[in-house]
Amino acid sequence: MIEIYSKEIEGVWYGVASSNQQIVASSFSTNQRSTLQYILGSIPFNLTFEVFHEPSPFAEEILDLIHNIYAGQEVSASFPLDLSHLPVYSQKTLNATAKIPLGYVASYGSIAKAVGGGPRAVGNVMASNPLAPIIPCHRVVKSDFTLGGYGGGLKLKLELLSREKRGFSTQKELEIDGSVLQVFPVEYSLRNFS
Repeated sequence: MIEIYSKEIEGVWYGVASSNQQIVASSFSTNQRSTLQYILGSIPFNLTFEVFHEPSPFAEEILDLIHNIYAGQEVSASFPLDLSHLPVYSQKTLNATAKIPLGYVASYGSIAKAVGGGPRAVGNVMASNPLAPIIPCHRVVKSDFTLGGYGGGLKLKLELLSREKRGFSTQKELEIDGSVLQVFPVEYSLRNFS
């Protein structure tokens, strides 16, 4: 069974769906209803679920983690993610996206080079990311470092990226299953808005 929890922290509602101590879906919004609707739309339709009013200790940790990511804080904790209900390509793409570190962005094209497929295929996976912001799809931008799209709107994507700037000045290469993923300082995208 999937357990669903939500919690308001500083005016933002965070939500998480978990099963057997694995995160199945996560979301955030300015209201509880939108957060829960996104969670419900992201969980497998053939599994039973229950919405709880009080977070379990595990859910409390995850909700705090999501808040810290939203706030642009460094998060060192990691929790098991359940992507098994997703197509293999989506799993590969989301796993690569999860490796984009705080303070950096990657282009749709650079993720496509690392996992296969094309930039549009990567964009489609980002558009249906069931684990935002744990899997930081907001850190995926166009090849010219403009923002591209974002389910929560471009203003929110810009806010998230602005909170994540760390003053890095050089790109990095990350190894992803035998391929290379190029990531760039978030400032590359933010300079389009100075």
